[in-house]
Amino acid sequence: MPYVNIKVTGGDEAPSTEQKKKIIQGVTDLLVEVLNKNPTSTVVILEEVPMDNWGIAGKTTTERRQEG
Repeated sequence: MPYVNIKVTGGDEAPSTEQKKKIIQGVTDLLVEVLNKNPTSTVVILEEVPMDNWGIAGKTTTERRQEG
């Protein structure tokens, strides 16, 4: 049973419900195609991480966006 956990920034940049559906379906389809996995036992989790909890190069995503 494949288990895929995808983390994305939340808040204003969070994916819409429609985008989430497409991501889940697309990842499932990819695992079926590439790894011959059963789609009925493929789990895809999308986690929205607040931008203050996501950092790159020592700064939160919020800080980096404010810098331009």
